[in-house]
Amino acid sequence: MPEKPLTQHIPADRQALDLRAYESVGGYEGFRKALGGMTPQAMQQVVKDSGLRGRGGAGFPTGMKWSFTPMGADAPHPKYVVANADEMEPGTFKDRLLMEGNPHQLIEGLALAGFAIEADVAFIFIRGEYTLAQERLTRALAEAYEAGFLGKDILKSGYSLEMRLHVSGGRYMCGEETGLLNALEGKRANPRAKPPFPQVSGLWGKPTIVNNVETLSNIPHIVAKGAEWFKGLSHSPDAGTKLYGASGKVKRPGIWELPMSTTIRELLEEHAGGMRDGVRFRGLLPGGASTDFLVEEHLDTPMDFTSVQNAGSRLGTGTMIVLDDQTCPVGMTSNLTAFFAQESCGWCTPCWSGLGWAKQILAAMEEGHGKEGDLDKLSFQSKFWSPGHTFCALAPGAAEPLQSALKFFREDFERHIREQRCPWRA
Repeated sequence: MPEKPLTQHIPADRQALDLRAYESVGGYEGFRKALGGMTPQAMQQVVKDSGLRGRGGAGFPTGMKWSFTPMGADAPHPKYVVANADEMEPGTFKDRLLMEGNPHQLIEGLALAGFAIEADVAFIFIRGEYTLAQERLTRALAEAYEAGFLGKDILKSGYSLEMRLHVSGGRYMCGEETGLLNALEGKRANPRAKPPFPQVSGLWGKPTIVNNVETLSNIPHIVAKGAEWFKGLSHSPDAGTKLYGASGKVKRPGIWELPMSTTIRELLEEHAGGMRDGVRFRGLLPGGASTDFLVEEHLDTPMDFTSVQNAGSRLGTGTMIVLDDQTCPVGMTSNLTAFFAQESCGWCTPCWSGLGWAKQILAAMEEGHGKEGDLDKLSFQSKFWSPGHTFCALAPGAAEPLQSALKFFREDFERHIREQRCPWRA
C-alpha cells in the first residue's frame, strides 16, 4: 500500500491526536532532529532537495521560497512565519481534515519552517468558520507549550519561537498571502504591490514566510525521513503525496491522500466511485473553483502541476468539483462568478467592475433574459482579468472557469439565449 504520511494516523472516528498519541507515531522527531544538530541553512537545503512544492495552489518550490529570506546576524528581526489556513477556495476542504485530525502535525511543520528562516513569531491564520479546527489547535498549542516544543529556548537548543492562532474575519482575499498579511495587521485584506516580496518585507515590514497548511504538514516527515524518501512517494518529478478531493454528484465524495500524479480517471472512478446512478460525467474543475474546466478527453491526465497545466488547467488545490449532465453549466458558472464578484476586494477596476458586469450578464441569461452578443461581452471582459491586468490572482482565477465553460459548453450558453430560458429548470 502507498504510504500516506499526512493522513495515516488520523483516527477513524475523526478525533484529534493529542500530544502523547502524536509522539507515539513519530511526532516531533523531525523537530528534535533539526534542533539537535541541523542549521537553518541545512533545513532549507533538505526541503529544496525534497522537491516539495506549495500545496495552496501556486505550486512554488517551498525551499526556494524560504531561501529568499534574509539570514544571519544582520537580518532584520522579528521575523515571522505564517500558516495560511484560510481555505476559502470553493470545493476545497483538505486543510480542514489535517487541522481537525492531526493539529500537532501542522504545529511541528510551522515550527520547523520557523527554525529554517530563524523566525521569532509564528501565526496560524485560520478562517472563522473552522470552529472545530480552532478548538483542536488551541488545545494542541497549549500541549506543545507545556511540553517545551514552543516558547523560550526550545529543547535547550537556544532557539525560541512564539506561536499564536489568529481567527480570520473570513474573506476569500485573506487567502492571498499579502491580503492575509494586511488582515493580520488589522487592515482591509487588500493585496500589496510586489516587490517588495513578503520574504523581505512582509508582516509589519519584517521578513515573513507564508505557507499553506498541507505544505507545512509535509515538513516534519521530510526532515525525519529525508528528501529521497519524499521524492519516492510520487509517480512524477512533482514529489510527495497529495490530498485529492472530489465533490459533486459522485458516489463517494471525499478526500484521499495518494501519490502525486494519480490520474483524474483513477480519482473519479476508483476513489470517488464514479458518477451517481442516473447521471453522466460532463466535466470538472480539477483544483477548486478558480481553475479551468477539463472534460472527458482529459480523464487520463495525471494530477500533477505540469500535466494539468499541459491539459489547459491548473492543479490548484487538487480538489475536483465534478459537473454532471443534469446540472446546468451556465448556472454553475454564474454561481462561481457571483462568488468571485462578491469576494473581490475592490482594489482594481477590471476585477470589481468586470466581475460585477459578468455576474449580471450570467444571472440574466439564467433567468431567460440573455441577449445576442452576451457571449462576446463575457469573452471580452474576461480578457481583462488575465495576469498582468489586475493587482492579484483573484480575477485571473475567476476567468478560468468562465473562459473554459464558454469553450467546452458553448452550445449550452447559446441555447439559453436562443430559448430565453434555462433548459435545466422545470
